Amino acid sequence: MSARHGLRAENTAAGGLPLRITTTRSGRGARVVHLAGEVDQDRRRALEHALARAVADRPTRLVVDMSALAFCDSTIVNALLGIRGSATAAGIELVLAAPPAQARRLLEITSVDEVFALYGSVGAAVAGTGG
Repeated sequence: MSARHGLRAENTAAGGLPLRITTTRSGRGARVVHLAGEVDQDRRRALEHALARAVADRPTRLVVDMSALAFCDSTIVNALLGIRGSATAAGIELVLAAPPAQARRLLEITSVDEVFALYGSVGAAVAGTGG
């Protein structure tokens, strides 16, 4: 990812690890929402808010970077599916990058891996290569 503009961060700290959400822009017109920590029901609003704000910015591509997730449950599935319609209506391609093993398994079990393009890295997701 070339340029890091528009850095935004949110922290939530219910139980367990906090969820840190950072949003950056790439030089290719993509917006990247970086997720670190845990995504569960207690952090649902922060996640949905960050995704909605990223869609409102109308990037050409929205990348959800899952590489630093320690844990996620169906909350992330619901948030991704929930924002998908808004992204599609705005002409934004919504893709997922670098889900760790537990997250990847969740995406497979729920068949979300068939709905979204999955990339091995943020760089590949931004570029749209190696999916």
